[in-house]
Parts: sequence; structure tokens; C-alpha cells
Amino acid sequence: MTDGPCPTKLSATSASRPAIRTTTEQKDLQKDPMTQAQQTPTRPEPTGFTPPALHAAPLAGRRMVLATDLDGTFLGGSDGDRRRLYDWIEANRQTVGLIFVTGRDPAFIRDLCGGGDVPWPDYVIGDVGTTIARITSEGEIEPIAVLEEEIALTWDSSAARVRAALDGRAGLRLQPTEFRYRLSYDLDPDDLDPTAKATVEAMGFDVLISDNRFFDVLPAGISKGPSLRRLIDHLGLVETRVLAAGDTLNDLSMLALGVPAVAVGGAEKRLLDEVGHLPHVHVAEGVGAAGIHEAIATFGLH
Repeated sequence: MTDGPCPTKLSATSASRPAIRTTTEQKDLQKDPMTQAQQTPTRPEPTGFTPPALHAAPLAGRRMVLATDLDGTFLGGSDGDRRRLYDWIEANRQTVGLIFVTGRDPAFIRDLCGGGDVPWPDYVIGDVGTTIARITSEGEIEPIAVLEEEIALTWDSSAARVRAALDGRAGLRLQPTEFRYRLSYDLDPDDLDPTAKATVEAMGFDVLISDNRFFDVLPAGISKGPSLRRLIDHLGLVETRVLAAGDTLNDLSMLALGVPAVAVGGAEKRLLDEVGHLPHVHVAEGVGAAGIHEAIATFGLH
């Protein structure tokens, strides 16, 4: 899924500090011989690129970890609400971990955070759960091979087969981004071929339609929630100290995971219908970033 435009830029954050690779990250590198091959090649940095200034403390030792969707959630709300949340996170990096759980691809996240206005996450679950990665000190988004192995095997290089099956289907326009383990289409719900979803599911893939605008084809059983579960277990996080935040139907598996969760103000009605009654989900009044801050206080996480 590729969501809507990024909100207006905020004022620049404070000067960055040298980043230090955490103990967990060092162990990951030792375990994952494929990491070197999968890492995005180092590129010349554009003028004004702000590298990460991540804290060395492992996420498992922090007071809370925010696992948040981007568009409409972490990037949602007023300029002032976003600025307050972002500044609060940067001021509390030693005790607050940050994971982006998004339909956006790694290149978008790198450009977004490299601009200096949005905090760098410690980890990224991108591409609707089909990418699980760490952030390097140089600002690269580096897949964690041991966590992506099942995703890659389930997808089985099937992009060409799926494209062929959906070629020419009414109501679908293929997004131009080269995703590794999924395909995404812009959706016209009024014109959608009613057989498209069933065709893909008969091939053994999952279809996720969100915000009535996006048609994502995913490896069976893979989405934001299962990938967040993989990362929580991998990092040894205490589930009751993880806050999941989202606003559309593609956040359903994450909000239904069982960890403290928030559907921020302005969330898609279909999402609220699914999670609004769950005891671990707070339905916020505050929109976007304000809703996240509201949930942190409601759950007493910090």
C-alpha cells in the first residue's frame, strides 16, 4: 500500500548524536550471513540528510515501545500535535522505543526521516508486514534475514504470476514501486472486477483492501500483526509495554494482536467495527499523533 501525501514538514529536530549499534543488533548481524547481501548499497547523501541518532539501550530494557502506523497515525493530526509527540520521543529515547509498522516501503521511510523532521525508528516493519528491518547508524534500512525467511519462502518470487492474473482487471492500477514480497494496486471500488479478490486467493495469497483505496496482495498469513509478533519475540519485548497504533483496516491484525493498542481519532469505520469492543484497544478522540499521546496516558505506559 502506498498511502497519501506526507503532512507539511515540521521544524527541524535537534542536532543528531552518533548512533551506536545495540547488543541485539550485533547479535542479529552475527546470526544473519545474508545481511550483507541484502543491505541497501551505501549512497551519496543529499544535502541536509539527517542520520539516525538512536539510543544504545536495547528495546527490551526500555519502559515502553511504540509500534505505529504512519499515514493517518504517526503522521496524522495537527502540526502542533505531531511536534509534541516527536519531541517527547526524542527527549525520552533511553526509555521509549519506536517501531514503524506501515504499508510504506523502506525508501520512503529513509527519505522521510532523513529530512530531519520525523524521528528515526529503531526498527521498521514495512510493505504491509513483508519487510522486517533494523536501522543502521548510516540511515540504511537493513532487512533481518532470519525474520524474513518465512515471508520470502511463502511469497516464492510470485510477483510475475500475480501481475499476469490481475492484468487488465477493472478497478485496479498497479503501483510502480518494486516491492520484494508483495504487490499493491490503487483501487477504484466502483469499477473493481468482482472476481479479482477470489482469483488471487485461489492462487494461495491473501488480499487486503484498506481505506477503500488500496488492494494489497500478500503472502498467505503475512501482514502487520504477524510480523510485529515476530519482532516482539525476536527482541524479547514485554508485550504489556508495547503500544500498537493505527487507523485503517490494514492495521487490524496489529491492533488485534493482544498488546495495548489504540485506534486513533478519525480511524476507518470498518476498523472500529472490528476492534472497538476489544478490552485492550483504546478508541481515541485525538486524531493521529494526539491519539497516540492520549493512549500512552490512558494505559499508563510512561
